[in-house]
Amino acid sequence: MIRYGAILLLGIILFSSCSRKITETGNASYYSNSFKGRKTASGATFRQSKKTAAHKTLPLGTKVTVINLKNGRKVKVHINDRGPFVEGRIIDLSRKAARKIGMLNDGVVPVKVKYKKK
Repeated sequence: MIRYGAILLLGIILFSSCSRKITETGNASYYSNSFKGRKTASGATFRQSKKTAAHKTLPLGTKVTVINLKNGRKVKVHINDRGPFVEGRIIDLSRKAARKIGMLNDGVVPVKVKYKKK
């Protein structure tokens, strides 16, 4: 019985180490309307009405949660593009995602980005 418990514990430890949560903090901005209809790095057509984002290094298709540190509001987005290419910014959001976290008037806000690393 003890051996099965040890095997189960080892399995839980190995499983939990395979997928760990990562957080990143920095500034977020959102896409201007001039990107509407352009192809993203993933090949998809950019649409302001979708909850998508650009990140410099995360694999395309990664799902992340973005938290506006000014008001605590959150949004889940899909990474489908590369960027932002402005120093100090870690993520660019679509207009729909930016609206969801209440940053349209600010333009740039401090955020926390959370995702699972596989």
